[in-house]
Amino acid sequence: MEMTRIAKRLSFVGILGNILLSAFKLYAGILGKSGAMVSDAVHSLSDVFATCIAYFGVILSKRPEDREHPYGHERMECVASLILGLLLAGTGLGIGYSGIQKLFAGEELEIPTMLPLFAAVLSIAVKEGMFRYTMYYAKKMDSSAFKADAWHHRSDALSSIGSFAGIALARMGFPIMDPIAGLLICLVILKVAYDILKDALDKMLDTSCGKDLEQNIRSFIAKQPGVEHIDLLHTRQFGNKIYIDLEIAVKSDISLAQAHEIAERVHKNVEQEYPKVKHVMIHVNPDHE
Repeated sequence: MEMTRIAKRLSFVGILGNILLSAFKLYAGILGKSGAMVSDAVHSLSDVFATCIAYFGVILSKRPEDREHPYGHERMECVASLILGLLLAGTGLGIGYSGIQKLFAGEELEIPTMLPLFAAVLSIAVKEGMFRYTMYYAKKMDSSAFKADAWHHRSDALSSIGSFAGIALARMGFPIMDPIAGLLICLVILKVAYDILKDALDKMLDTSCGKDLEQNIRSFIAKQPGVEHIDLLHTRQFGNKIYIDLEIAVKSDISLAQAHEIAERVHKNVEQEYPKVKHVMIHVNPDHE
């Protein structure tokens, strides 16, 4: 319930903030004759859809297991992150295409007024604040979807820095810098989109949790009473949770009940020590050494 409440609050702040900011930047870009600022406004508007996707991804991922989905719905956050990454990449490509069109249009480029310069400064401050606010709660929820949404805010702040530089240089007598700033914004956005997509795909393709975490878990299990040694340990990411496949060796002369008790204890202790571990599947082997 707490997660749902936080998700609703983050969504409300993100949607309202982006609508107001994108409207002001669009007004400033059109009235102030700045293509970079108009592109920036479109980027902010795309964040409205990003926040909606993040919200529904989190809500759906919290649904309990059912007959059709016995492992739960955690991967719905990964689906949301994939959509957010693709949306961000599309926005970046659109901004880049607009900048290229202006560079090769053969028309005289207009010099922006002071209004889009002010809008860029306001956008940098607001979007950086929204990034920090969203990322704080995204980490608290361990939500990949809202982390991606936070990076949407940060990429918007970065694009506004590019807009500011382009507009400032255009006003200093280099109007070509306004569309060039749009191209630089495009590259920044595409890099962020790539990182989001890679993280989402890793979590959907049962990627391991890495050597460091596996070694940490292995050392912890090896210290458990009754465990002679570890024959196999595999980890896989499932959304923001972890599944572990484990084979442990116990003394060959103990009873089945005793071996089962050791496995149960290991199972319980691992899930208590590592809160992100959703389940440990344990197979017990007799130790023949």
